[in-house]
Amino acid sequence: MHVHRVTAAAGFVCAALLVVSSARRAGFLPETAFTHAIAPFGALTGLLAITGIYLLIRKTAGGLGLVGYVLNSAGLAGAFAIEYILHFVFPYLSGGTVNELLAGGTGRAFLVTSVVLLAGVLTFSAAAIRSGAMPALGVVLYAVGMVPGSLRNVVPLPVYLIGLVVASVGVAWMSARLWAAEEELVTSSPRTGVRPTA
Repeated sequence: MHVHRVTAAAGFVCAALLVVSSARRAGFLPETAFTHAIAPFGALTGLLAITGIYLLIRKTAGGLGLVGYVLNSAGLAGAFAIEYILHFVFPYLSGGTVNELLAGGTGRAFLVTSVVLLAGVLTFSAAAIRSGAMPALGVVLYAVGMVPGSLRNVVPLPVYLIGLVVASVGVAWMSARLWAAEEELVTSSPRTGVRPTA
């Protein structure tokens, strides 16, 4: 299994984790140690998927694609860190301590991460559509869903959760294209070997 298939598989996992986390937050799935433990990995697997997508589109995405990839990747890395803190650090602190952190530098860092992620999603999505290598509707779903998904502390919870589900459909769609690209590369690559002599 090569890089496109590995990153595509990460994208499918990302989509599933986004749906599971949204269902948990909405009350459709129970709050358990397991459902909390897997929540941060939606952003991490999303980072892997975005890397695979960029590797596929980079030749036609140009400088816009590189800028979008860097911003989107930085935003997803930051989102992973935020989710890790929310699930594995804040629960062990008092409410007053959490509020104090959010009112200070930690809250500002969360805000900067949200802005970087939003800018990265929009820039990367524009580049992916321009490249023609990704399904346009899948990219649009990713972008539309990640707008509220990037602004978890600004938009109402239902809008945030619906955004994550919409984004998960876009991620799965793009990952399917990424998975198919591996087969296309294999079938289009020239076969090597010794040419028979006359």
